[in-house]
Amino acid sequence: MTHPTSPNTPDDFARSWDARYQGATAIPQPALVLRQWPHLLPAGGTALDLACGLGGNALWLAERGFRVSAWDLSPTAIARLREGARLRGLHLDARVRDLIAVPPSPESFDLILVAHFLDRDLAPSIAAALCPGGLLFYQTFARESRSSRGPTNPAYRLARNELITLFPDLTIRAYRAEGRLAAPESGLGDLALMVAQRI
Repeated sequence: MTHPTSPNTPDDFARSWDARYQGATAIPQPALVLRQWPHLLPAGGTALDLACGLGGNALWLAERGFRVSAWDLSPTAIARLREGARLRGLHLDARVRDLIAVPPSPESFDLILVAHFLDRDLAPSIAAALCPGGLLFYQTFARESRSSRGPTNPAYRLARNELITLFPDLTIRAYRAEGRLAAPESGLGDLALMVAQRI
């Protein structure tokens, strides 16, 4: 889930995303950052899909044996995700949660996935929520891009190399931000992707 605008309240923000999710017809594919580096996934443990939207990442991780928590501000998204998990026979903890007001607790997850969500002030809490050895898989839109996909407000897009600098206490294990040099068919032209580990 990406911040496309600056709503007046969390309720306004939730309503705007509820309206988008009500019109969605399919669970999205798992994030490119997961598909790029699946060999970096831990063998199992606890995983958080933060700002999960319709939950394509949460379902993908649950299918691989993780104990998944999935949080989003949108009640519609969480309801759709719960139904999707039920239909697939998967167990996960999907709940409505204001991530800014109630960030994850320290040392509570072996893996955290963040896709298309950017709140810079939340970065220290995300890093702290990793257990020792835990991995952060992060992707979102960059200001340097091949297309107009993603938010129009540059405040919700990453500056050059910014994703690395947001998590100075983590060890970078993989990073890609190819911008306009990316092959058009790769899907990388608008994104920055990173896997980082708490040592």
